[in-house]
Amino acid sequence: MVYLKAVKKSFKQGPHKVLQVLGNINFHAPRGKTTVLIGPSGAGKSTMLRCINLLEIPDEGLLQVAGKEIRFEKNETPAPLSKSYFARQREILDMRRHTGMVFQNFQLFPHKTVLENIMEGPVLVKKEEPKEAQALALALLEKVEMSDKKDSYPSTLSGGQQQRVAIARALGMKPDVLLFDEPTSALDPELEREVLKVIRTLVEENNTMIIVTHNLLFAREVADFIAFLDGGEVVAYGTPREVFGKAMPKRVSDFITAMVPEDYVI
Repeated sequence: MVYLKAVKKSFKQGPHKVLQVLGNINFHAPRGKTTVLIGPSGAGKSTMLRCINLLEIPDEGLLQVAGKEIRFEKNETPAPLSKSYFARQREILDMRRHTGMVFQNFQLFPHKTVLENIMEGPVLVKKEEPKEAQALALALLEKVEMSDKKDSYPSTLSGGQQQRVAIARALGMKPDVLLFDEPTSALDPELEREVLKVIRTLVEENNTMIIVTHNLLFAREVADFIAFLDGGEVVAYGTPREVFGKAMPKRVSDFITAMVPEDYVI
């Protein structure tokens, strides 16, 4: 479903300084499976997720999502307003429609109700009829146990409630792949449980999902596969049993031991 080959991404930090965040990413996420990205802060997990969604454009490498493929070449810069520029933008937008992103800080439209937030994408982007979009939005609100808040505004909701609405909004676009960027990092433990419950339901339905999280116990529970990122590269990849076992590189086992000190071996 998702495949990255030799993907690199750097950011300019001034006229003479460049920070390379992704060095040489090789990665795949199978259809109908949950793949979890773990690793230390600054390892490139969120940047990798944003490259899959094309909120960040890779400097070079190959990206495949749901059968669509884009290759990025080093120093490739189509001239603004040229035919090649517009062709590239259409290609990026087409690829992006196959993914749904759930951010750590919700990113809901504050001036729209819960129901309107979920309907926005299907109506404006996918040109669905408002009646159809509304029916789907109501069904999704029931799925995330937020039906009673359909006419509420985001500012009146708890963080956990806002994140459940954000998940429903992502589902409303009927994506092939769901991307979660640390979906519970801004929540206290009680609200975190609300959101994790919804994600567990999506896992059981065999959705294709890629999740960035620091909650290793949750990762071990829901993942079909786990990728460990360090220094902008995938340094370990396997099933939870493999990654949380003793056979991993020392860098991986040290990280897991530090994060889950008492019981990390399956």
